[in-house]
Amino acid sequence: MIYIVSNSHKPDYNIAQEEYCFKQLRQFDKIFILWINEPAIIVGKNQNTLAEINSHYVREQGIHVVRRITGGGAVYHDLNNLNYTIISDEGEGEESFDFKTFSQPVIETLGTLGVRAEFSGRNDITIDGKKICGNAQAYHEGRVMHHGCLLFDTDLSVLSRALDGSREGVEAKGVKSVRSRVDNILPNLPERITVRQFADRILAHMKQRYPEMVEYHFSDGELQAIEQVRREKFGNWEWNFGSNPVAEVVRERRFAGGKVQVFLNLRKGRIADIRFFGTFFGREADLGPLEEQLQGVRYAPGEVMAALSGMDTSRFFAGFTREELTEAIVGS
Repeated sequence: MIYIVSNSHKPDYNIAQEEYCFKQLRQFDKIFILWINEPAIIVGKNQNTLAEINSHYVREQGIHVVRRITGGGAVYHDLNNLNYTIISDEGEGEESFDFKTFSQPVIETLGTLGVRAEFSGRNDITIDGKKICGNAQAYHEGRVMHHGCLLFDTDLSVLSRALDGSREGVEAKGVKSVRSRVDNILPNLPERITVRQFADRILAHMKQRYPEMVEYHFSDGELQAIEQVRREKFGNWEWNFGSNPVAEVVRERRFAGGKVQVFLNLRKGRIADIRFFGTFFGREADLGPLEEQLQGVRYAPGEVMAALSGMDTSRFFAGFTREELTEAIVGS
């Protein structure tokens, strides 16, 4: 097992580095990463960026906007926020979306600092019922990447304004994140420490858990590869903003597995084009096969259900039944 403490505060670089470790460093069965970003909004893989952000405020404040490769909702990062990543070789399956187990190192570290934190809901860590960390996961060729965004001493007023997409009047353009009651970790600590000291405590706890863990240093060639990923993907406007659809029918539903919004264009009563956005998770990052399966299908509940029955939809929508997807697309 290896660990990496990023020296960069650039969000597009840190997310590129994370993806590089996830997809390229397959010789290591477990990887642990700690990273801190400059002020940034990090939107979920399946979300519509413009529906999430207060564009004017974000531009005015110089806040970065980057889309990640995991599902879930948008989060705000700043220099008093700590992000952690755990990459592991795990078996695939809907049950593999095990946020609680991957959150344990953070909960245990907070316990050593005198704070009782709990795993709550689908993917959150809370203190006294207030969210201090949201988590997300992605799968790639039998490998899982779990990461969490820890609010240590984040400016919550900026968080609130930056994520207030309603100011922009963006209607039916994307699935907005659920705005939970949030809190910082620092006010709950018996003794005041810095975010860097907090990062050191989490790293020390991981070293205790995994005594064989050693620090990894990238080669020059690997650093060039990470920079290429940053430049071509996470630093690219098309990736971060360019997925916003135009549709004549927009439907939105929330289920236990997450929120889903469907954009449809119909032709003679059949689905001509369909796009999915939302805070859902799935093992398959590319929804194209599912969207293609529905093209040409008559826009009626029975026909849509029959089309969905022809494939394993849990690959794309973990925790959703076919009945729920049908309801989201066309109603019941």
